[in-house]
Amino acid sequence: MAQAIKNQQEILAKMGISQLNAMQEEALQIIRGAEETILLSPTGTGKTIAFLLPILETLGVKLQEVQALILVPSRELALQIEQVVREMGSGFKANAIYGGRAGAKDKEDLKHKPAILIGTPGRIADHIRRETFPLNFINTLVLDEFDKSLEVGFEAEMKEIVWSLPNVQKKILTSATKAGELPAFMALRQPFYINYLKEGVNELSVKIVKSPAKDKLETLGLIVQKLGNQPGIIFCNFKDSIERVSDYLAKINISHGNFYGGLEQRDRERSLIMFRNGTYNLLLATDLAARGIDVPEIKFIIHYHLPVKAEEFTHRNGRTARMNQSGTAYVLQGVDEKLPDFIDAETITLEQIKPEEINDEVEWTTLFISGGRKDKISKGDIAGLFLKEGNLRKEELGVIELKQDCAFVAVRAERVKLIIKELNNSKLKKKKVRITVVE
Repeated sequence: MAQAIKNQQEILAKMGISQLNAMQEEALQIIRGAEETILLSPTGTGKTIAFLLPILETLGVKLQEVQALILVPSRELALQIEQVVREMGSGFKANAIYGGRAGAKDKEDLKHKPAILIGTPGRIADHIRRETFPLNFINTLVLDEFDKSLEVGFEAEMKEIVWSLPNVQKKILTSATKAGELPAFMALRQPFYINYLKEGVNELSVKIVKSPAKDKLETLGLIVQKLGNQPGIIFCNFKDSIERVSDYLAKINISHGNFYGGLEQRDRERSLIMFRNGTYNLLLATDLAARGIDVPEIKFIIHYHLPVKAEEFTHRNGRTARMNQSGTAYVLQGVDEKLPDFIDAETITLEQIKPEEINDEVEWTTLFISGGRKDKISKGDIAGLFLKEGNLRKEELGVIELKQDCAFVAVRAERVKLIIKELNNSKLKKKKVRITVVE
């Protein structure tokens, strides 16, 4: 156990975490000893780290097979967990596979089996049918955001997967909302419950803003302009509505990204990247963004459309006021629009919206680099190129996100033209890379 603690301390140091929170400490201890665990904790409280740390302790270093399987409801959550494992720097291989991804990429990743495989039920079930990898070495099964997986119709595939695994010794189910009926196919006997749902969001403030007109677009625009350049998410119920709202925000010169199921995966990923690195301060999204995506600290969310279910309301609000930080959820109510019973909050006027201190100085632009991990390029290589060859100061270089075959770098907007002129077609490791602006 001393070695495990040492490894844990090294991992947390690599991730810039000084200590685990109370939920993570309890989860670590219980998951280590329990065969079945139900972990309930709000969005943004660190559930991924809470279940990954004890899983890493169970993996065999010399065993080159899939040993832990993590099922998730969305490709974004799969990619987020994969990224967290990489950031931990444990030395264990992890890969995310999901629907809509080229089969050739799966084949390449699974050629050398990852110790941790993360995936959506449809894609995992497909590989199990194809017998892509042995199942008898998988001893840990995680259903992350299991309530959402059941909700969106994955139950048949999840059941098929679970019943295909002969040697699972540890089962972990997580959710950010109150657990409803547990899936019978998991055959849970006496699971340990870890419930932190009443903690971690006590700094959330919910406000109702009434629109004087049935069409709420103009009121939305006024709210966003009032809040300035703080990071926030606007939630809509339908992709068609997002397109209409997006057109309006563009018309009044409010920069933003879009995120919904109908978008190409490439466009969804780029919207999130540009939101994370500050190129966009505003994300316009469906409930796809209510959970399972890695986004920075959000100061506010706006319910442009009222959520249909209490769970949706909870998950949307969970994007702000994370880890005991403060945040505000604005509910935009139209004329003759009846609020659901689960929304009970103070009604305020536009004039009463008080933005926090706004930083007008930082404006970022995202650059694309045509090389990534497969080219043996690291974040350090990219930072070195931009700082040394590009003569950027540290404060002019923002977030670097490294992918398998490309990378994205945030740079101060005023330095972009010069950087491209100086660095386009430069060599990173042995590869000549193109550097272009992400539109």
